[in-house]
Amino acid sequence: MGREILCRAKSGGKWHNGKALLETSEVIFRGDLRLKIPFASLKSVVARDGELHLKWADDSAVFELGSQAEKWAHTILYPKSTVEKLGIKPGLKISAIHLPGDATMKDARNIAAEFAEDKPLRDSDAIFFSATTEAELKSIKKLLPSLASNGALWIVYPKGRKEINELQVLNAGRAAGLYDIKVVSYSATHTALKFVRPKDKR
Repeated sequence: MGREILCRAKSGGKWHNGKALLETSEVIFRGDLRLKIPFASLKSVVARDGELHLKWADDSAVFELGSQAEKWAHTILYPKSTVEKLGIKPGLKISAIHLPGDATMKDARNIAAEFAEDKPLRDSDAIFFSATTEAELKSIKKLLPSLASNGALWIVYPKGRKEINELQVLNAGRAAGLYDIKVVSYSATHTALKFVRPKDKR
């Protein structure tokens, strides 16, 4: 999830009250005016006097964000890579279960101290588990013995599929005794939910 702020936005020469949301790849405004602006469509991003000015192919908008204007502009201009958003850093033990060799996992393999596919490493700092149906979520508990006490289990699942949805993933993780703390857009087609053990169980 991205940052959000109650503010005014100007578009078409008029000001509107609502909520602006800074997501991983787009800016959204919800109120009597509704905007959804993908980062990739933007031609100009400028922070000035507490205002964020955005221009894209056929329109523009101004958001009154105060001290957040420059931070939002920087995030839009220099978005984090998926690897950064997932917290993958050099020196980690990483296990990828049922995940294809996509660009993110290739990057993870290149920077990890140890990397394994299909069979999880003992004391993994992060386990990435791909599920395409609700039934596959039953395998979560089998992975936990391989997860380091303060490690993270990421469940990666397809977007917009009836075979599996966010609520099912959340329920499966919680049923395994984990807390959900973060959601990341893993790719254009998949979402990743991060789970960790409760502090008293680490």
